[in-house]
Amino acid sequence: MASLIRTLYKYSRNSMTSSYRTISNTANHEQTILADRESSMKDDLPINFENNPFEKKKESCILCRYNIVPDYKNVRLLSQFQSSYTGRIYGRHITGLCKAKQEMVEREILKAQNCGFMPVYHKNPNYLRDPKLFDPDHPFRPHKY
Repeated sequence: MASLIRTLYKYSRNSMTSSYRTISNTANHEQTILADRESSMKDDLPINFENNPFEKKKESCILCRYNIVPDYKNVRLLSQFQSSYTGRIYGRHITGLCKAKQEMVEREILKAQNCGFMPVYHKNPNYLRDPKLFDPDHPFRPHKY
């Protein structure tokens, strides 16, 4: 029985020292593996863009782009936003104006018509050959008619 205890003590003492050795070796080995993984993961990280490459560019309306303020006395500009056949004011989906400028244009057209500077039911024939700011047949957004 005493010999059995001695042999167990001998093996346990060797296993304890060897286990310490394997733990330290394992820790060093794991540190080197982690360092290798970190260096290889730096190459695998996603690229951070400052701007979204798929984001649509915001287009400003033509009046905002050139900083034009519509005025009721500028009949030539206002007639661009009026139909030459019916005298009707084109909508935002056709003109491509922002909401604020579209409301200003509508107010100024009505003001010019009330002052007598601009006809109501047709476009002034002098302005029929002016270059178009937009194409009424191909609106910016589709419409029902």
